[in-house]
Amino acid sequence: MKKVLVLGTGAQGSTVARRLDQHPNVETIICADYDEKAATEVAKTMTKAVPATVDAHDHDDIVRLAQGCDLLVNALPLEFAKNVLEAAIEAGCHYQDFAAGSLYEETQSPEEGVRLWVKSIKEMYDDYGPRFAEKGKLAIIGTGSAPGFMCVVARRAVRELDECESVYINLYEGLEAKRFLPFWWSPVTALGDMASMGVSYENGEFCYNEGFSKPIRVKYEEMDREVMLVEHAHDEPVYMGYNADTFFKGARNCFFKYGGYGIDFAYPLKRAGLLSHEEEEINGRKAVPFDMILAHIPPAPKYNDEIQEILDEGIVKDEGFNVAELHGTKDGKKVRVEAHVSSLDIFDAFERFKLTAEMYFTGQGGYLFSRLFVEDKYDQTGLISSDMLSEEQVDYYLQCAEEYDITVDVKVFDEE
Repeated sequence: MKKVLVLGTGAQGSTVARRLDQHPNVETIICADYDEKAATEVAKTMTKAVPATVDAHDHDDIVRLAQGCDLLVNALPLEFAKNVLEAAIEAGCHYQDFAAGSLYEETQSPEEGVRLWVKSIKEMYDDYGPRFAEKGKLAIIGTGSAPGFMCVVARRAVRELDECESVYINLYEGLEAKRFLPFWWSPVTALGDMASMGVSYENGEFCYNEGFSKPIRVKYEEMDREVMLVEHAHDEPVYMGYNADTFFKGARNCFFKYGGYGIDFAYPLKRAGLLSHEEEEINGRKAVPFDMILAHIPPAPKYNDEIQEILDEGIVKDEGFNVAELHGTKDGKKVRVEAHVSSLDIFDAFERFKLTAEMYFTGQGGYLFSRLFVEDKYDQTGLISSDMLSEEQVDYYLQCAEEYDITVDVKVFDEE
């Protein structure tokens, strides 16, 4: 029987915790948060959970809670990554993170920040990997929906190719409520990505591009029109770039392209300089534009009554797609592989599970990686990203996803 510590009881952490509560291999779940009320409220909804307060700035506080745990699930903001990694090693438990935070202090330069973040992911593989392996433990990063589920989907899609040239993770999120709610997940993470430089892997090298740049236009069956996707800061091109030869059949290009309501909201702010982290003086008063904007963005809904109110007020639009698109060759011919992911919409997600669609997809994506831990399906030690599962693990992950009505449809098109 497993004991699991979930750090952070927001949308992602609480969803994973609730799923773990239903798993027969799990004995205890510690739901820990800086907000005592949040931890208590989440724990109340489960039978195996105990609430706890934690200060994630305090290494020893994390170690205290992690002692005796088999798995530590980090659902905290990116800034805590290094502290939680170190605590997991000291406590001697497996580690799971929804993304990959930087190992470096924040910088005022968006390009320098992204370069250091890309460098820190390599250091996680090279430095933290051996340290976890020495303990006989596994750490896995990037385990939500994207990165996470979509990385597993890309691994499934690449099987259709003999050689891979390019990998695109293409996402469009067009869920719009009547209430002002530009983001259905952490606003600080969302706006931070919007403010950042984008990163891609092109011709075998990492490239750093302005956010919202390099647009492409795509049309998939999920929508009745062509839409634009743009450059965006995300983990997938970094993981896949480092792992191109080993796991993606020599891919020379890896991209994350993003579009939808959040992009449409944030782009004018970026153009106006309102996503800058640099302090400015305006009419004799000092202010940081990013902080000012963030203060006016409502948090992502996570409580049942909040979500119900939003649905009662009305949804303006609910559209989008999650597609891994790969280009390469098969049997000497150029082909395009499209792997389309289908999950619950907001109405079904709330009616059946009292979650938003974002909470559902990201939460189930994260939980499935946790499920592999509690069912002892991992045989790796060290540190890996979510695109580095074995073929058997990929198959089992996607098989389990179907239990939660998340399916993948893989199609191959001749491009000659």
